[in-house]
Amino acid sequence: MARIALRLGLVVAALASAAPAAPARGQTPPSAADSAAIRAAALDYVEGWYAGDAARMARAVHPELAKRIVRENPENGRSRLDQMGAMSLVEGTGRGGGRDTPAAQRQRDVVVLDVFENAASARATMSGWVDYMR
Repeated sequence: MARIALRLGLVVAALASAAPAAPARGQTPPSAADSAAIRAAALDYVEGWYAGDAARMARAVHPELAKRIVRENPENGRSRLDQMGAMSLVEGTGRGGGRDTPAAQRQRDVVVLDVFENAASARATMSGWVDYMR
């Protein structure tokens, strides 16, 4: 049985395709400065985790973060939804986060998927998981 686990980050879950969406009619592409700022926020999240840097993680996430993942209960095979808020993520990062991940395995791939007005979505591929951020 295939197990699907989806981690959702920054503010609210955003399901997006792997390729950037085409701009809506009348939508202008994001400026280079906007794209750089979006990427910088996602990298604060990724690199803050690996460094165990709670301040950097706190800078990256909204206080109302809703991070969710579907996991399978090994005892009965049933799915459950686990949730995490900003405070739990920041505290977990401060307790070490991903510091134990060997440097050579610290994947940091960030793709800006879409930008529309004042909202953006990005995908961060890290060692062992993918986070979709909005």
